[in-house]
Order: sequence, then C-alpha cells, then structure tokens
Amino acid sequence: MLRLDGVVDANVNFAASKVSIEGETTIEELEKAGSFENLEVVPENQSFEPNSEPFWKRHFSVLLSLAFLIAAFTSHIVVGEDFPLTTFFYLASIVVGGTSLFITGFKNLIRLKFDMRTLMTIAIIGAVIIGEWGEGAVVVILFAISEALESYSMNKARNSIRSLMDLSPKEALVRRNGVEQTVHVDDIEIDDTLIVKPGEKIAMDGEVIKGHSTINQAAITGESMPVEKKVSDEVFAGTLNEEGVLEIRVTKRVEDTTLSKIIHLVEEAQDERAPSQAFVDRFAAYYTPMIILVAIFVAIVPPLFFQASWEAWVYQGLAVLVVGCPCALVISTPVSVVTAIGTAARNGVLIKGGAFLEEAGALKAIAFDKTGTLTRGEPAVTDVLISNGERDKIFAIAAALERNSQHPLASAIVKKVEQEKVPFHDIDVLDFQSLTGKGVKGLIDEVVYYMGSPGLFKDISTTWWDDKQEKQVKSLQQEGNTVLLLGTEEKLLGIFSVADQVRETSARMIKDLHNLGMKETIMLTGDNRETAEAIGRKIGVSSIQANLMPEDKVTFMKKFTTRYKKAAMVGDGVNDAPALASSTVGIAMGGAGTDTALETADIALMGDDLDKLPFTIQLSRRSLNIIKQNIGFSLAIKALALLLVIPGWLTLWIAIFADMGATLLVTLNGLRLLKTKK
Repeated sequence: MLRLDGVVDANVNFAASKVSIEGETTIEELEKAGSFENLEVVPENQSFEPNSEPFWKRHFSVLLSLAFLIAAFTSHIVVGEDFPLTTFFYLASIVVGGTSLFITGFKNLIRLKFDMRTLMTIAIIGAVIIGEWGEGAVVVILFAISEALESYSMNKARNSIRSLMDLSPKEALVRRNGVEQTVHVDDIEIDDTLIVKPGEKIAMDGEVIKGHSTINQAAITGESMPVEKKVSDEVFAGTLNEEGVLEIRVTKRVEDTTLSKIIHLVEEAQDERAPSQAFVDRFAAYYTPMIILVAIFVAIVPPLFFQASWEAWVYQGLAVLVVGCPCALVISTPVSVVTAIGTAARNGVLIKGGAFLEEAGALKAIAFDKTGTLTRGEPAVTDVLISNGERDKIFAIAAALERNSQHPLASAIVKKVEQEKVPFHDIDVLDFQSLTGKGVKGLIDEVVYYMGSPGLFKDISTTWWDDKQEKQVKSLQQEGNTVLLLGTEEKLLGIFSVADQVRETSARMIKDLHNLGMKETIMLTGDNRETAEAIGRKIGVSSIQANLMPEDKVTFMKKFTTRYKKAAMVGDGVNDAPALASSTVGIAMGGAGTDTALETADIALMGDDLDKLPFTIQLSRRSLNIIKQNIGFSLAIKALALLLVIPGWLTLWIAIFADMGATLLVTLNGLRLLKTKK
C-alpha cells in the first residue's frame, strides 16, 4: 500500500477487517494492490452486502483439489503408485489447492520472512522432491481446511462488531419545513426533527422535544429494563422505541453518535495487542527460526553421523517443519481478545484494549468514588427538625436562601420545600453571600440568617451552640446524613438531614466482588467520616477514606496502586479523571452519552449499572484463563509431536493433524467467551 502513489501511511486492523489510509488514492487502486488480492474494499461509511456466494464457489479450488486427491488415491489403488496418471493427479491436487500458499511462501522466502506459510511451502516441495506425493497433497488439503476454519472463527468473533453496526437504521423519518420525508442518516443534520413511531429504532442521538415513551437501551447500556423518556431527556442511536410516538431534535451527526463512538473504540480495542499477544509475537520471532534449525538438524545429523537413511530422515525433517508451524500459537490470544471485547460491548461494557482486559482480570483491589458511583449523586432531604412551631416560615427562609446557591445540597432543600408546596419565591434576600465549603448567609426582613454545616455556626460564635446540639448533630451524621442547620447568631431554627441515596445494586455488587476474591474494596469521599462510615456499612465496603479533596484522591490512588500492584478506580469519569488515570485500570460509570468517560477511562460501564463490574472482572479472568490454556496447549501439542521424531514415528499426516487440531481447538476454546453472561 505504501508503494501506491499518493499514499502517505497505511494501517491495517485485522480484527475489524479495516484499513486506514492517509493520503490520496482510489478504491480501484487499493483493490489492485497485492495486499488486497481477491478482496473487495468499500469506504467505511458505505453499506455493503457481505459475500453471499455459495460455499462451493468460494472454496472451488479446495474442492477441485480434493477431487484430484480422491482420483489420485483411486488410481493409486487400481494401477499403482508409480503410474504416471497417479502422479499427475497428485501433482494437480497440490498445484490447484496450494497455489496461493506457494505464492505467499515464495515471496516470504525471498524476503527471508519465515512464517507458517513459508514452512508449509518448504515442507510440501520437499515431500514432492523425495517422492512423497500423496502426503504432500494431503498436507495441502488439510492446510486449506485449517485456514478456512480459522477464517470462519475470526469472522464469528468479528461479528460482535458487525452486530453493533446493524443496530442503527440507515434511514429515518425527518420533518423539515413542515414536510415529513425519509432521509438517509448521512444526510440528517443537527437540529433536524426525527419522528420515531412505536417499534422503530432511533437513528440518531438527540433530545426528546415531544412525546412520552419507554426506550429499550440494551444496545448501548446493556440495561435489561426499558427506560422511561420524556421531553428534554437524551436518547441514543440504535435504541428501540417501545410505546409512544417521539419527536426528537438531533444533537449529533451520524459519525459522532454514542453508538458510532462505541463501534470505533471497540474496533481500536480489538486491534490493541494484549501483553500475552506481545509475548507470543516475541516468542514466535525466535521460535520459527529455531524450528527450521531443528528440522535441518533432524534431516542431516542421523544420515551423516549414524549412517541412517537420507530419505527417511529428510522426511522426518519435513514433518518437523509442518508440526512446528506456529498457527495455533499465533491465533491463541487474538481470537480470545477479539471475542471477549465484543462480548463485553454487547453487554454494555466498553473495554478499550487487550491490555486493559488482562489487567482487569488481575485486579486485587478496587476503590470507588462515593457520589454518583456507589450512590445516585442526587441528595434528598430525609428528615427536618423544627425548633418551634413556625414550620412553613422556616421552610420558606431555607429555600429562599438556598435557591441562590449552586450546591447539590441546596437543590435538595429547594426541592423538598417545593414538594411541601410552601411559597418562598416572593421572599427578598439581601446581601446574599456564599461561604465556600460552609454554607450561605443573607438578610431577610432585616435579620441575618445563616444556613450551612455545623462548622459554620461554630465559626460565627453563636450563643446557642452547646454539647447537646453537638451530640444531636453527631447522632444524625452517624446515620449517614449530611446535616445543614438554619439559624441566626441568637437561635437555632431548624435542622435539615440530607442524604445521598445509595444505589440498590451497590451492596450486591460489593458482595459479588468479595466472592470473586477481591482483597479490598474501598470508598473514597469528600464527606465527613461519620456520614461516610454509615454509608460504607450499608454498602459493605472493606474500608473508607473520608474528607478527601480531588487532589487527595489522586495521592491516595497512587499509594493504593503501589500497595496492591493491580488496583482499579471506579468513578463518574468527569471530576474523577485524575484519580482514574492514577490507577492500574480506570473504570467510568455511565459512559453512554458522556464523552469524558469514553475518553478518560480504560473501561466504561455504559449504563449506571454496577452489576456490570463483577461481570467484567469475571469475563476478564475467564479470558486470561483461556489465553493461558491456549498458549499452554499449543506449545504442549507441538512438544508432544516433536518427541515422536526420536523413534522416527513422526509423519506428515500426524504433523498436519497436530497443527490443524491445535489451531481448531484453541479457536473453539476462545469462542467460548461468546457465551459469557452476567
């Protein structure tokens, strides 16, 4: 490709069957290039029909080669091995079935590149030279079958990407200038209005501007239950509208939708080399030349030094070349990684590379941000204590003060007062001041009111703060509440208990992680220790770290990772980005629609479903085990077959069956990851 005029750089992603070209060229020129022999090339955003040719047409050369081989065997039995017609049939079978193999093998020989095709080419030509026509032809046929099985298996793994691509419709009903028309997704613009009827899939990311429905978001978030959507809610391309008619304002072009980003990141991830793959590649670089040396040694040493038969030991040397082909070893890791990452994506988990897949399987400890991760991140007022009977007045003052604050706790106070239907919007607050980290103050009817943490009232030297108030506040905090006080310097008016709601899945998820053997689960929070410990007990984490500023979380994660070597951080992917980056594996919650989560995290849980975390750890560990099994089995079967050289029992038949069998078994073993479920 780099030799084509106008091509500056080229990158091939075999896992995703994609090639990225930098420069100027044409599809026709790419298809003519040697690297794309007999392959169809289409632009990335162009739909195409997969090859639907009948099996016999796609594998005509292999079937013809098999027919010649059967004819050769028949001739061999009827008229003998040395009859010219028998030899012709064997030769025809080798040439027809092995042409593409030989072309690649000879090219590699010229470049001194020794891979499995090179070894096969040498072995088959050697077999012909010493007169082993039948075994040479059988090796060609079995190698072709092995290649077909390998191709089928990798295509099955790649389908995890293609199934994602098929989720989003290619056309959508759009209203423009009052006229409804069906438009191809490539022609849909931002701010266009989509009309989506019940039972139809949503074609673009957008915002609901009219209608009410439930949406099946399993394709994006992995959630099994439909999600209710109303005006102003965000919806994603590829999700299914189940009930009502929706009108949606398009907010992203087709190439920028959440689904498109997921597909792009999954394709990149499947092309990323895992550590075990890097090991295999380094090993293969030494292994293949070593096999060639062993084959030469087996072929010449016994005849030269022990008066053995040249023909018999050259044959043994050729068999060593065949059995030494690193097919199974080379495919052992990629087929597992591609399958695992595709399976994770279908279940709403985005793993951004083989390295992170393996790292997740080796994790020993996990730290969690509290707010928005273990909890919903939506504080709510759980209790209100009024010091006198003026309940509505105290509610109104509290809401009037807090409506000017941007703090989440302030929003909880305002929401509570609105729910109680207490009017407060007409109250004028003069000289409003936000006291950073402590609370707010303001002048209402010539009285200065304060609302904030207990520490605020200690600082302003109130006349009413005493040990009794201290104990009351401590008691509420120990129950997991954040306590806000409303008062003046002379008297306490009310105590508001606010708590972040714990996710229903948090305790179950922590229990599952401990059952998986996780050594420590730790909660990180900026809350006070009493509140943090109450929530930590409810969820079941091993330990907590409270009163942390964002920079403290980064410092802690560095120490945490040093202590356990393999430690993860789970956060919301926005304000936790520095801490995520400091861990072995950064895991972001709620990646759907959150660009920051997709960009900063190594793994993104696309929905707000913590149950996906134990599933991810389980999938990663299973992947690691299967990769180790595949590598171990590949090397063991080769070693066992090579031991047959010592008594002289190794044959080309045994060699090719050992090689093909190992390749098939490691591939099928890797494909078991398709069945991994929560």
